[in-house]
Amino acid sequence: MVNAAASPPRERRERSRAQALKPGVLGQAKLNPFGDLHTLQHLSARLARGMRGVFEPLLREEVRAWAEPLSVQRFADYRAERPDQLTAWLPLGMDDRTALLVLDGKFVLELLDLFFGGTGCAPAEMPREFSPAAEAMVARLGEMVARPLTAAWEPLARVTFTIGRCEANASMLADFDGEDAMIVTRFGIAPGQGRPAFVDLVYPVTALKPHGTALTGKVVSKPAAEDALWQTALTRAAMNIRFPVRSVLAEPTIRLSKLMALQPGDVIPISFGQDVPVMVGNDRLGTGTVGTSNGHAAIQLTSLASLEGLTQ
Repeated sequence: MVNAAASPPRERRERSRAQALKPGVLGQAKLNPFGDLHTLQHLSARLARGMRGVFEPLLREEVRAWAEPLSVQRFADYRAERPDQLTAWLPLGMDDRTALLVLDGKFVLELLDLFFGGTGCAPAEMPREFSPAAEAMVARLGEMVARPLTAAWEPLARVTFTIGRCEANASMLADFDGEDAMIVTRFGIAPGQGRPAFVDLVYPVTALKPHGTALTGKVVSKPAAEDALWQTALTRAAMNIRFPVRSVLAEPTIRLSKLMALQPGDVIPISFGQDVPVMVGNDRLGTGTVGTSNGHAAIQLTSLASLEGLTQ
C-alpha cells in the first residue's frame, strides 16, 4: 500500500555522494566528462519541487519530494543494481536524443489502484508484464513529469520532452547499450509520513553533451531577456489601478454628553480654512480649495506634497 505505515523508513539511497561521483580509475574510460555536476544537481532540486504537483493529486495527500545525490555509471551496472522485479522503462525524447524515466512496477500498480478508486494496494503476487491500463498510467505519469521537467530545464536550455513506449524489459530499449555512460538522478516521493518510493530520471552522457558548457557552470539560473510586450502590458495594468482620493473638510469635537443628546435636526457647527487636505489612502497628496465644477462639489488643487511617500 502506498501510504502504509513502516518502521523508520529509509529515505536515502545507500551510496553516499562521494561514492556516487567517485573519480575514474586509471585505465578506465572516463564516464563523466562534466566534472562535479553542480548545475545538474541544482536542476534536479528544482524538479523535485515540481514533482509534488505531479504526485499529490494521484496520491490524494501531501507529498514530500527530494532529489538524491547524482550518480554516474554504465547502463549495464545500473540495470544490475535495480531490484529483480517489474519495472517501467519509459523513454523520454529529449529533442533528438533520449533519456529514461524509470518507475518501480509496484509503485505504478499502487497509483493505478488509487486512480480507479482503490486504497493504493498492489497485487500480492506481482505480474511479469504491465496490463494496458498500467501502461496507460505510465504514459500519463510521463506526460505529467515532462511539464515540470521542461520548466526545470528552462533556465539552462530550451528542451522539448516527448513520451515514448513503455517497456517492462530494459533489453527491449533500442537506443541504450550496456556500455553507455548514464547520469542517474533519483527522486524520493513520500506521501505524508509514509514510506517513500523512488523515481529515476536517467540521462545518457551523450544526450547531455550538447549542453556541456551550461552543465559545467556553477549557476543554473540566468537573467531572462526583457519582454517589451510584457513590460508594456504590466505598465498599462498598473496605471489602471484605482486609488481612493478623499478630502476632510472638518473634524469637529463635542462632549460625550452632547453627543448622546443629539436629535435629528440638531446642527453641528464646523469651520475650515481656505485650503483643505487632499488624501490618497493614508498619504497626503496636497491641499486644495473647495468649490464647484459643472454643478458638482469639487476641490481645486493648490499645492502638491512630495510623492516620495506614495512610491515607497
